[in-house]
Amino acid sequence: MTPIAQVLVCVGALLIALAAVGVLRLPDVYLRMHAATKAASLGIAFILSGAAILLDDGVASVKLFVAIVFQFATAPVAAHVIGRAAYKGGVNLWKDNRYDELEGAATEPDDPVTL
Repeated sequence: MTPIAQVLVCVGALLIALAAVGVLRLPDVYLRMHAATKAASLGIAFILSGAAILLDDGVASVKLFVAIVFQFATAPVAAHVIGRAAYKGGVNLWKDNRYDELEGAATEPDDPVTL
């Protein structure tokens, strides 16, 4: 294993562990969603980049980089949908949150909420 690949895989594993700690320790669904999507996406990208460096096959490396692109394309969309569903479902914000930027954005249940 090359040192660069080792560093990438270790950093990715640490970021995923950090995301797991965030999901367990953060107080509300919105903060947990943020930890899960941001840190875990970056962690997966680091791990897949390390795996691509280790592989001698160019086709497999291209597939791994395509997987990274798909991860970065789909994780924010999933987080947006989860956040929107939680907000429209009436999930309360963390008690220490100072303001609600979306308060009053949707008056009816079927009105679109701009997140």
